[in-house]
Amino acid sequence: MLALAVILSCCTDDGQDSATPGFAIEPRSTVLEAAGGSVWVSVEAPGDWTVRIVFDSDSEWAAVSPASGTGDMANMLLTYEANTADGSRKLALVLQGTGGSARTTVTQKGVSGISAVDFSNGSDVAQFDWLELPATKAGDGLTFFVHDMEGGKFESEAVSGPRNWSFYWDAAEHLSLWVAYPLNANLHGRGSRSNAWALDPLLPASAQPNLVNGSYGGGWTRGHQLPSADRLTSYKTNASTFYGTNMTPQQYDFNGEIWARLESKVRSYSDMADTLYVVTGCLYKDSKLLSGNNSGFEVKIPTHYFKALLYRGKSTYASANGFMAAGFLLPHDASIRGGDFLDYIMSIDELEARTGIDFFPNLVGIIGQAKADALEAEEPSKWWK
Repeated sequence: MLALAVILSCCTDDGQDSATPGFAIEPRSTVLEAAGGSVWVSVEAPGDWTVRIVFDSDSEWAAVSPASGTGDMANMLLTYEANTADGSRKLALVLQGTGGSARTTVTQKGVSGISAVDFSNGSDVAQFDWLELPATKAGDGLTFFVHDMEGGKFESEAVSGPRNWSFYWDAAEHLSLWVAYPLNANLHGRGSRSNAWALDPLLPASAQPNLVNGSYGGGWTRGHQLPSADRLTSYKTNASTFYGTNMTPQQYDFNGEIWARLESKVRSYSDMADTLYVVTGCLYKDSKLLSGNNSGFEVKIPTHYFKALLYRGKSTYASANGFMAAGFLLPHDASIRGGDFLDYIMSIDELEARTGIDFFPNLVGIIGQAKADALEAEEPSKWWK
């Protein structure tokens, strides 16, 4: 067994990046902002390994955890201090294992002319009582944003007009845990798909995947969370669905078949509702797969995709208050591409238990706690099927 330790070398190492076949060490980004922070690192190795950091100066300003392991790993964390100097600085991540090694150079920018990544353009979810919004958790490192119908930041209905879609951004993973939005026949409209791929104006360009000229790399498609077809009311409304913050790396056949059929069914549900409140999201915490870095980052490949749906309308299947709900949780697996999405329908309570997300907390203010609890516990009726 190799020694399980990280060796922080203070000497300058001028070696070039290299790798033995079967060995790799790859941070999500090899260029770090001046502000302190962290970035995920993936390791590929056939057996036991350790990692050490070689700095270009006497200052030891970063560390990795864990510093040792066995086999492939996608969630090593490189944590680094703020660089208060004008100039950049570098380190090398050196992977050593049985029968091989690999190294990658990482550069941290200096403060001269560089601002720290700023997510202050986000919103406070507590100020909105919209039914589609899940609960958020203080201290989870994610940031909440809302778009207006023009694709910019939603301020209020008086200033911005109607809301378009909200997203809960994971800056460390460079994707949204979920996207939430209201939907009905008027909101999804009958216009044309814009294909207006663009960076999201609510986030710094350096903090989000650049998917303007292509997908993530590695064979993964640009998968919408809010489908383009759910926002065909105008060019600008549709164009915002092509922001990278609305994308995740999806398997091609999954995206184009079973997932696309579920998206179409959701629009059918909404056509029969006054409003259908939709949360679409993905699970990626336990993923061991990464996309390519064509977008500027390697992004975790979600293991599952989900939809939480809250109907409000006049169906006889709805409660006296006019509400009913259903959840879907699909494994992100091409083998189910020809399957039936109804095999993955469940109650909201079950979806909450499996995702760790509290859906539709604002419903309590309309129908009360007891009725909200009963609705979330109820198995979806045949209306959904």
